[in-house]
Amino acid sequence: MPETFPTIVVGVTPHQPDAVVQHAAALAGALGARLVCATVDPGHYVVEEHPDGSVRSLEVDPDAGDLERSGDREAADLVERLHALLDPTGLRWEHRGLAGDPTRALAHLADTLDAAMIVVGTREPGVRGTLREFFSGSVAAHLAHRQHRPVLVVPLAPVGFDDVAPWDSAS
Repeated sequence: MPETFPTIVVGVTPHQPDAVVQHAAALAGALGARLVCATVDPGHYVVEEHPDGSVRSLEVDPDAGDLERSGDREAADLVERLHALLDPTGLRWEHRGLAGDPTRALAHLADTLDAAMIVVGTREPGVRGTLREFFSGSVAAHLAHRQHRPVLVVPLAPVGFDDVAPWDSAS
């Protein structure tokens, strides 16, 4: 009978702090789990899904050739960064490139892999993160309310209870 290990899916983005992956890796190590680092490109749509949860996708905007090459470079840099962070840990890990809505893609991958949990970071601080969350909503909140497995949210820019968060200020 083949050995099976629990799986933890972690949502990763090219510019997020390493803390999200580091916390997910520590948890995976403590649980003896494999770690699946998933990047979701909302500018692509799924054409074909493979049994392991990986996908073949196409660009939503076929005229976005320069952006796609830039995105390929970012993806390669991210995988290189993941190798640097995770290879020294000795964990079983892999990267999956997904497409479409991040909430749905992460939840679907977790279902496909029968993951024990999903790990994501909070939104990035600043105006860009606030605008993105305003228009698309919080991935962490959507996951926590729309699927059945646990979601661990790693705070990226914690603010004390007595402090005013930048996104709550009137300015």
